[in-house]
Amino acid sequence: MRKAYIYPFGLLMVIATIISCKSKKSSISEKTGLEYNKKEFGGFQVANNYRRGAPGPGLVEIEGGVFVMSGSAQEVSGQELGNYNHKRETTVSSFYMDETEVSNVQWLEYLDWIKSTYPTDYEYYYNELPDTLVWRRPLSYNEPYVDNYLRHPAYQDYPVVGVSWEQAQRYCVYRTDRVNENLLRSQGKMTSYAELNGTAKKGKAGATPTAKPTGPFTTDLYLNGQYDDKGKNAPRDLSPSAAPAAGAKGRAATPTRTVRLEDGVLKQPYRLPTEAEWEYAALGLIGNTEYENVNTNKIYPWNGLGLSSAKKSTRGLILANFKRTKGDYMGVGGTLNDKGGLTVPVRSYQPNDFGLYNMAGNVNEWVSDVYREGTFEAADAFNPYRGNLYQNKQSLDPTSGKIAKDKYNNPILVAATSGKKQTWAEKQAAAAAPAPATPASNSYADQRGYRDKQSELYGETTLVNDKSRVYKGGSWDDQALWLNPATRRFLNQDEATADIGFRCAMTMLGASEISSVGKAQFKAEKARPFNPKKS
Repeated sequence: MRKAYIYPFGLLMVIATIISCKSKKSSISEKTGLEYNKKEFGGFQVANNYRRGAPGPGLVEIEGGVFVMSGSAQEVSGQELGNYNHKRETTVSSFYMDETEVSNVQWLEYLDWIKSTYPTDYEYYYNELPDTLVWRRPLSYNEPYVDNYLRHPAYQDYPVVGVSWEQAQRYCVYRTDRVNENLLRSQGKMTSYAELNGTAKKGKAGATPTAKPTGPFTTDLYLNGQYDDKGKNAPRDLSPSAAPAAGAKGRAATPTRTVRLEDGVLKQPYRLPTEAEWEYAALGLIGNTEYENVNTNKIYPWNGLGLSSAKKSTRGLILANFKRTKGDYMGVGGTLNDKGGLTVPVRSYQPNDFGLYNMAGNVNEWVSDVYREGTFEAADAFNPYRGNLYQNKQSLDPTSGKIAKDKYNNPILVAATSGKKQTWAEKQAAAAAPAPATPASNSYADQRGYRDKQSELYGETTLVNDKSRVYKGGSWDDQALWLNPATRRFLNQDEATADIGFRCAMTMLGASEISSVGKAQFKAEKARPFNPKKS
């Protein structure tokens, strides 16, 4: 048994102080010698000791790296080339991804927010309703799913379907804003929910917003200074020109400001994953890798060539929700195998080595890429993606930097007209000029169609066009060959089916390595201190 030691409280405080001092980054500029975060030195504020926090709600960390895009593809008789990409070594940056597919209850939460925020905007609510008619088939009795699948509690944890790519994109915007608003209000950097709803306890109220915001919170407008709401824990404003509110006393007399991107508080936007990110995450080769060597490749998100579990306790159980044969959706009554006639709850089966559920089967999943058969013959080897559409936020006032917003408080986006930073004169001239009738040709930054085979025929003699979006993963209504992460299909971005859902991703900023514990590292020397009084 280890002997317990009791240290004096004073000694513990000294040790804690030494540790905190050592861990604190220098607050003096290495290049000018001026001190950061001091009003007398100009008030330039720096986020000292920034550490990447926990992932946003619902997300898990995916450490990026190199893999062979379409490397898991299997030759299947009669398979078309378009079902795969050309095999190519590709590197994917580290990112975050949803642990599960977005479920019905999570989409209903979105609909409820629309109803409560815009009670008279029936068009907005209607446009975000999933198409439940996707369950109808001429020779199947699926009417109960039309009526019940989205809203009945029996299906609340099942993946939402009948959602188009466009609806999924708008959900990502909604989710980004709700997550960031919750962070700011919960940390007291904005007015708390209790204060907004009039349920705050007496004496617990924070600072009153200097100008009561109109409309819902949106991250873009907040970061641009157009949503002025400061709570009791709002950051101090160290700008020399900052002045306390008239008549304010005590803490209220300390000038405060809204949170900036430089503070490192807000989360990056939720978005659909790229095709490369999705395939990399689905394979989960990190569990088979040691010292940069992939010991065993995969053709599914799990190891082995089979589709059923080899573990003693679950031996023989199917590892994903799919259609075993043209007519076998769930196995034999009494010993149902995958246990799903159609979809199953989003936390079914075992997660892959990244901790992601149902990366094969259950529902196919939208990714952000525009579909082309030969995308990866031409795409970049680092973060390959086809679908870039460069846009700018429309300027409302070039002098103040304010941006135009729509009726939902979202910034109005316009086609980018320049591939580089404009001069001030060019920027003012562009703001004064009337908006072009059609988007600028260079707004399609991925040169869509430029290197496509038979590009002149796309949209003319084929179903492929600039609105064709990739979906991957296989579903409850697909046979096993579609469970391979390399397979790919497409559908127009405004269409929906009963076997396509989605999950969100988020860009990871900073270091690519998620954890350095136990790994060799080069040690950087600290900057030499500069003392202007002794120079």
